[in-house]
Amino acid sequence: MKYRKLGKTGMDVSVIGMGTWQFGGEWGRDYTQPEVDAIFDKARETGINLIDTAECYGDHLSEEFIGRATEKDRENWVLATKFGHKFHDLYERTRHFSADDVRRQLEDSLRALRTDYIDLYQMHTGVGEEFDNDELWTMLDKQKQEGKIRHIGLSIGKKEDSYQTKRAADTGAESIQVIYNRLDRSPEEDVLPSAEEQHLGVLARVPMASGYLSGKYKPGAEFADNDVRHRHDKDETRRTLEMVEELAKNEVPEGVPMAQWALAWCLKHQAVTTVIPGCKNPEQVASNAAAADLDMVSGNHPQSV
Repeated sequence: MKYRKLGKTGMDVSVIGMGTWQFGGEWGRDYTQPEVDAIFDKARETGINLIDTAECYGDHLSEEFIGRATEKDRENWVLATKFGHKFHDLYERTRHFSADDVRRQLEDSLRALRTDYIDLYQMHTGVGEEFDNDELWTMLDKQKQEGKIRHIGLSIGKKEDSYQTKRAADTGAESIQVIYNRLDRSPEEDVLPSAEEQHLGVLARVPMASGYLSGKYKPGAEFADNDVRHRHDKDETRRTLEMVEELAKNEVPEGVPMAQWALAWCLKHQAVTTVIPGCKNPEQVASNAAAADLDMVSGNHPQSV
């Protein structure tokens, strides 16, 4: 595994992290603690140390799984979670960004994660007045001073990504999390250059484009009703899968799994600190981790990313 500094935080994070939305039950299956423990055992073995979650992945359910899996060696992990959305049911959430609401969310996340501190506490796609809220950022700064939060980050959405990245310093944020993958290069226009200028750490989420870049799906594939991808327009899905098929033919080196290529492709951008793919089992953890050894500059492997 390779590690990079997460912007100004000074934290060394694995270039391959682990996203954990799946533990909340919205990836088409429910997890047990032994299954999650096995995934974390493989993460330890491969050197992955950055774990990204959110209080709305289930009702703190993902955090609870993670807390039990990491409490025996908490100091070895960089735990990143988010605030602002309340889980009610599959794909049903309400937004809660007031200072008082977020303070309660923080305490609930600390309990769920079985920890005294969160390494990276991220605003979860806040917009408008949710973001421009001095009371919120003042409260979070106080929580930093009390040691409950080590660093603050922004997990940005599409609507205000450039604006929020440029305002990161005003909030005390030291990192941004952004959707970035071979199918969505829009952050290259403004967000990634701005992050470089400000020395912000960058977490690239959805690096495999919700699994489209995993190499498992061909044109005509359909997804179950309890799979997040079932919500995509059928024509959009068809076009996306056709594009993926072209990438597999023209850009993915022979003998390299497409999923690993997709992760390494993100990491070749100098602004990106780490990618945070999801995983369903230990085998996927190992496969993801192997992407750290792909050399996307020369096309050879294994080499330094």
